[in-house]
Amino acid sequence: MYRIFLVEDEEHLNGVLAAYLEKEGWQVRSFRDGAAAQAAITERPDLWVLDIMLPSVDGFQLMREIKADQPAQPVIFISARDADIDRIIGLELGSDDYVAKPFLPRELVIRARRLLERVYGGRLGAGAPSALAAEQRPKLTAASYGIDEQARTVTDGSGLKLDLTSKEFELLVFLTHHHGQVLEREQMLTAIWGVDYFGTDRVVDDLMRRLRRKLPELRVETVYGYGYRMVKP
Repeated sequence: MYRIFLVEDEEHLNGVLAAYLEKEGWQVRSFRDGAAAQAAITERPDLWVLDIMLPSVDGFQLMREIKADQPAQPVIFISARDADIDRIIGLELGSDDYVAKPFLPRELVIRARRLLERVYGGRLGAGAPSALAAEQRPKLTAASYGIDEQARTVTDGSGLKLDLTSKEFELLVFLTHHHGQVLEREQMLTAIWGVDYFGTDRVVDDLMRRLRRKLPELRVETVYGYGYRMVKP
């Protein structure tokens, strides 16, 4: 069973969203203010759903602290403010998806389900993956980096664990699985953000820039006007 932490200060909306998420069989814990959610960061649920405008501590600050505790922690932002500005800031901070108010509760459920499936694959909630799943998914390598898809970790040549956000990790894995292939931006956008993402494909460039900065030994060529290709170092 997946654990969802929902942070929304509007009482009615909080109750409606929690009810819809619980109908999926997920365990939902609701918060009405940022300070209460802040105290629960180290509990590391399977997914955070954060409103941006919150009393005491806003969603952006919570996002920073969540990612500082666990960089790959999946997060969905919800907000009634300017969508473009919030989306850019959220992506910079490492958010995995964004829902602008007003929205149908079912849309949040669909986005949450797709994100959970994409992040955890065969894992059941926060539980350990089966031995069979682990055996079927071998570790990958890219340049001098080791990639464990099941544990969602990346290590450098000395074995040091590197801090990647969930999206950065997914981009690295996608590139590695398609090593040597020229990948179109739109193709990468769909694979990482999902088919229902409505933003510009330039978020791929921003994500790629961050990945290159964190993994300097990685060789990814820019195919101008088209996309990217991972090559051997």
